[in-house]
Amino acid sequence: MRFLLIEDHEDLGRSVQERLMLEGHAVDLAQTLAQAREFQQAAAYDLVLLDIMLPDGDGRVFLTSQREAGNTTPVIVMTARAAISDRVGTLDMGADDYITKPFDYAELEARCRAILRRRGGVADTRHRHADVTFDPLAGTIEVNGETRELRSRELRLLEVFLGAPGRILSKDHLCDRLFSFSEPVSDNAIEVYVGRLRKKLAGSRLRIDTMRGLGYRLSET
Repeated sequence: MRFLLIEDHEDLGRSVQERLMLEGHAVDLAQTLAQAREFQQAAAYDLVLLDIMLPDGDGRVFLTSQREAGNTTPVIVMTARAAISDRVGTLDMGADDYITKPFDYAELEARCRAILRRRGGVADTRHRHADVTFDPLAGTIEVNGETRELRSRELRLLEVFLGAPGRILSKDHLCDRLFSFSEPVSDNAIEVYVGRLRKKLAGSRLRIDTMRGLGYRLSET
């Protein structure tokens, strides 16, 4: 998944960014609302983590403007304000969840997973595709009764392919989904991760085809 993190406290922002990136997410860190809007023009996001008090404005105003513009991307507000009235007001403005600083990183990660599950309408986290059972929370796939663990970016790459079966996905699109703007990406990075994922899918009916000059496509035999 690709997250937009809007947080002006540099140490906290970097810590949250690094923690979520260890989970395999691409995370862009914006320290101002202006920077956040620039990121939104360049990329699509699955989740926004939003601080309220920012150098160039109030995060709640940003949230309201997003909802008024029809942007339905889930938003988790992160703030030191713990009053019930603050929570209720922020949720009424369109926030999907609210976490009070200081927070435990594990709790934040769990809230992110819960939001994304609800957005997909999924109660059971396991998905079956052809003869492959995929559990994104466990980070595993099951092929012919054998459970295989996925590394974080293998997991995110499989999610991208499963979200667009049969479609040709360019290397640029896959890079956009797997890496944040701040991460250095080698020319063959996508080839490496596609190769690893192919090995994990070996023996199943799912395959990743190389469409020369165009990208890759997930198909079923």
